[in-house]
Amino acid sequence: MSPELEKCPRSLLVCEKSNFLNEKSQHDIHVSKHNFNYKISVLMPECGILPANISSVINSFSPYYLVRDLPVYELLEESFLESLVKKGNFNALSYNTKIDEDNSIALLSSGQLILSLDKDTYEQLGLEGRPSLYNHRKAMRFVVTLDLTDKSLTPGTKRYQRVLSSLKDRLPLRYDFFFTKYNTGADEDKTLHKLLSQYSYKEHKPAVSHHTLKEIPCPTLYPSDIQGKTLSCDPHHFLEWLGAVNLDISCENAADSFLSTYVCPEPQSSVSQALLCTVTGFISPENVFVLLQELRQYFDERRFTPWVSLTVHGFMDSRGEPQSMDSSKVVKTSTI
Repeated sequence: MSPELEKCPRSLLVCEKSNFLNEKSQHDIHVSKHNFNYKISVLMPECGILPANISSVINSFSPYYLVRDLPVYELLEESFLESLVKKGNFNALSYNTKIDEDNSIALLSSGQLILSLDKDTYEQLGLEGRPSLYNHRKAMRFVVTLDLTDKSLTPGTKRYQRVLSSLKDRLPLRYDFFFTKYNTGADEDKTLHKLLSQYSYKEHKPAVSHHTLKEIPCPTLYPSDIQGKTLSCDPHHFLEWLGAVNLDISCENAADSFLSTYVCPEPQSSVSQALLCTVTGFISPENVFVLLQELRQYFDERRFTPWVSLTVHGFMDSRGEPQSMDSSKVVKTSTI
């Protein structure tokens, strides 16, 4: 095997066990901090057709926009700030940029504008930042974080004018952007489309696909696992199995297979059928949370299966949190 193929990137698996009814449950916090979602996978054992209420939630996911050659300073335009940014539920991410090589820009629904910059751009821009965690011995990349909801960045203040001047006059950065919003009103929509009308853009709807799996080996999970100190199936093995199912990799370790010797972890049982629903696009945390709530209600009636899984995949080079703009070539995946 080639030495390059033997090298595996560092991975980190954090497994947190909780109950939705627990007052200290962190699930809503995890969802809200997972800002940049590329794909959602829902796996429902012993289910052949997606329930109508869950299908309705998925089909109502917010559209997203790919905007071409947008100046960064437009994100600080006064009406845009007041109508969209400060009211939350709006996310933006520079398109086709790698944070270990390129300048990358992100706007979180919390109102934080994050610029991950190379050294030359950072010095030309003249805004205060900090060395990127991506750096090794010598600082070659920097991160500038601006809280656009802070009073010091209110249009008309000295700091606002200085930031606007840096992005508009000193170094007018322009990038392609992904935009998405959630549950905004008519005024907010009008402001957004006014901005979009000045540039080349295209509206997209998240793509939805369904795949019915037949007679698949499945790890055995028991409801008592939540109350116990250990899981019947190791979390890492279970996540690996979910990945295999998503990629349509056989888990039977067939003797004549030269592609995969992977086998479903023990304890296991056979599931007669399972439904895999996949949604891809630029998906807001709010949409993920609504889907999660609907999946919880799925168990209000007696079901043949004791569990379903919701897996959320982040974009390459971005983990959806301010500090994670420093992470190189990382895909953040959360499974609930």
